[in-house]
Amino acid sequence: MPRYFFQTRIGDDLVNDPEGQALRDPDHAWEVARAMIRQLLHSEETSPGLLSAVLEVTDADGEIVLEFPFSEALIEMPDANATRH
Repeated sequence: MPRYFFQTRIGDDLVNDPEGQALRDPDHAWEVARAMIRQLLHSEETSPGLLSAVLEVTDADGEIVLEFPFSEALIEMPDANATRH
């Protein structure tokens, strides 16, 4: 399985993820990124400045696979499995 690394960019600062996680594909990395951000934003010690942060997900070669703005993690996604009447 490919390994993805989740770096947090806050302004000019970059918090590195030296270990990363083995995940099946970029879609799974997106799901993990969203869950990580939502968990961080819902903690009591969260700074309001985190809403301007971006989670940069890179592959083992250091290439950016996706950039996930923290503010976008607050947007509710429609449930694709929901029945429409």
